[in-house]
Parts: sequence; structure tokens; C-alpha cells
Amino acid sequence: MSDTWLIAGLGNPGDKYAYNWHNCGFLAVDMLAEKYGIRLERTQFHALFGKGKIGGHDVFLMKPKTFMNNSGEAVGPFSNYYKIDPSHVIIIYDDIDIAAGTIRVRSKGSAGTHNGMKSVIAHLNTQEFPRVRIGTGPVPETTDLISFVLSDIPKDLRQTMYDSFGEGCKAVEDIVNGKRD
Repeated sequence: MSDTWLIAGLGNPGDKYAYNWHNCGFLAVDMLAEKYGIRLERTQFHALFGKGKIGGHDVFLMKPKTFMNNSGEAVGPFSNYYKIDPSHVIIIYDDIDIAAGTIRVRSKGSAGTHNGMKSVIAHLNTQEFPRVRIGTGPVPETTDLISFVLSDIPKDLRQTMYDSFGEGCKAVEDIVNGKRD
């Protein structure tokens, strides 16, 4: 098995969505790219990506350009082409079922209610891949789900969320370096 990793942050492309709750995966990948000097400037398989190293391991950082609900259309073909086993595909994404600013790491599992993850699971044909979930919840009772996830992170929570992106990046580093299942 190759030691190469694919780290895909889920989100929606375009300035309109840049700082939405639903773009936490993109924002975390941007943080990783900055930290490791990986330029996300290549386009292939409906994704923006770059290649570099984390802890001596070859990694691809990816931001699918398919919009959230079709994220698997980028992740699946990309991982197949580069022969990256699903166990080396790390998905970073927002999760409304976790408190804002909290992260959870899992080595496998279902998509829950997350349509982007449903697409990734369908295109990888397995649930057996690591994921870093960045909490964005709870959704206010007065707001419908779609309006919430497509709204910008409020100013008073931006530092909290920025800190959680850092924790998510640390979790990715630990997974790649074999320090976490």
C-alpha cells in the first residue's frame, strides 16, 4: 500500500460561500496548506489540490469544486487515479451534531445526515476511512438547516472556530504520523 495520503476538506467553491459554516473543511485545509507551504493551484478530477509533505509523508491536500453534496465525485476518482487506499483518505468537514469549536476524530463510520459525506462514502464504496469532524452546532431553533450551514460564521465565533481548525489540523497530522487511529 502506498504511504501517500489524500486530505480532503469539504465545502462549496466560490467567494459567496468562503466563510460559511459548511466550508469548515475548506478553511481547515487552507490552514494545513499555509502551515506546510502546499500551494493549492492544480485542478484535476473536479478539485483544486496541491502536493507536499506532512511529517515526511507525501500528501495531497484537496478542495472539491463539485459543491458539498457531490464531494465524492472528486474524492473517489482522485483517490482511484493516484491509488490511495481509503484508509489513507482523510475527510475534514463540518458537523452540526457537535458543538461549535469542538472536533471529533473517527477512523470509520456512517455519514449521518451529512450529504457531502454520503457522496464520499458512495464514491469510495466504503465507510472505512478516517474523518475529522468540526463542530458547528447547534442550529438555532429559529433557523432552518440549509440557511444555517450556508450562513457565515458569526464574528463572535470566528476565533473559536479558527482554534478548532488548528485542532483539526493537529488531528490530521497525528493520523498521518500514525499517532492516532
